[in-house]
Amino acid sequence: MGNKSFITDNFLLQNKYAEELYEQYASKQPIIDYHNHLPPKDIAEDRNFENISQVWLAGDHYKWRAMRTMGVDEKFITGDASDKEKFLAWAKTVPHTLRNPLYHWTHLELKRYFGIDELLNEDNAERIYEEVNRQLQLPENSCRGLLKKMNVKTLCTTEDPVDTLQYHQQLATSDCEIKVSTAFRPDKSILIETENYTQYLKELGKSANVEIKTYADLKKALYGRIKYFDANGCKLCDHGLNYISFEEFSEAEIKEIFRKRLEGKELTSLEIEKFHTAILLYLSETYHEFGWVQQFHLGALRNNNKRMLKELGPDTGWDSIADYSQAENLSSFLDALDGKDKLTKTILYNLNPADNEIFATMVGNYNDGSVKGKVQFGSGWWFLDQKDGIIKQLNALSNMGLVSCFIGMLTDSRSFLSFPRHEYFRRVLCNLFGQEMESGELPNDMELVGKTIANISYHNAEEYFDF
Repeated sequence: MGNKSFITDNFLLQNKYAEELYEQYASKQPIIDYHNHLPPKDIAEDRNFENISQVWLAGDHYKWRAMRTMGVDEKFITGDASDKEKFLAWAKTVPHTLRNPLYHWTHLELKRYFGIDELLNEDNAERIYEEVNRQLQLPENSCRGLLKKMNVKTLCTTEDPVDTLQYHQQLATSDCEIKVSTAFRPDKSILIETENYTQYLKELGKSANVEIKTYADLKKALYGRIKYFDANGCKLCDHGLNYISFEEFSEAEIKEIFRKRLEGKELTSLEIEKFHTAILLYLSETYHEFGWVQQFHLGALRNNNKRMLKELGPDTGWDSIADYSQAENLSSFLDALDGKDKLTKTILYNLNPADNEIFATMVGNYNDGSVKGKVQFGSGWWFLDQKDGIIKQLNALSNMGLVSCFIGMLTDSRSFLSFPRHEYFRRVLCNLFGQEMESGELPNDMELVGKTIANISYHNAEEYFDF
């Protein structure tokens, strides 16, 4: 076989049932990528990337961590080396990523977007670099072209409340065939303990045309921005929090805590938790009012390496899985909303695999029969969006809930080349069901099982989100 890629038609599909499920019920489904971090500017302007490093390596801290592990100097990762040098350093790393999902994704992406059917390594790196760069100049490989190639129907980027949404507005009136929406990410307004919190409030106030001097002003500003986002087609929010805070509080306490912070006084950890609780409940009640879906990404331990945080800033590959206690606060928080009948559709993403069963059972407490799959145990996230993580999430959800109601995969990515992750997920999904059909644990009823596969791949998300 030599240097030929192992990404065959039956990649990850280990029997005839899995092959048929994938081919007939999963592969042709469009993609709804309801959470990612793609720059809307690039889609609005339909950018053509100059080279593969710009679209493939920039911002990809999965690859950066692997390169650092191999002893690659930071110059060739986030430093001032040329784009070509960075690609060559990555190509040299690739053969050493065997059994890491990066090995699968790298070759799946090279094949699906550029038809390259060989294993990337140091020897062919320069040739592949030149070939991909040639293809990236073609009109059909602009940002929109790359998305169309993967059959993306709808995608949802993530923006801070201060964002003007100018590129979403541009896209809404353009001839772009892909529906591009946004998700409201107000975490900076919640994290009162951060150093630059008061500076952020000035930006938020300016965007909302409100001078934020009191807690009531903060709520008014956030409400105004939610209304603005909603008017611009937003139907989702997203929060990336370590855990859900929950402490009993009074409105008077929160006003006082906020006043103290504006005056530059030190807050206690209890005051911080009370504030987090109050503002998150307020936001969630407002999401319910607007009929949005709320998403919570929980369980990361961020910025562990303070030396490198100082040097490179956040989101550069120094995060890991945390072991926070999740269940009790999450229950209290959801219950507080449900008790007021203000719990909107909710997706909970878990980063610690030890907590999978906690999340899978928690969602069942608040599925009240009003909406199919109202509260969702979200797909494997970040460190868990690989084969093993996907299977564990699917198994926990199957055993303790209804996997047939699951809204499926998303990329959570900053790269236009990450959409084969939907294919990867669908192959893992079909193989899981196909193996149980072969063993007799599921009926040999292709239509019954196939419908479930098609729903998880696409139709459940189409029904769940009001795009």
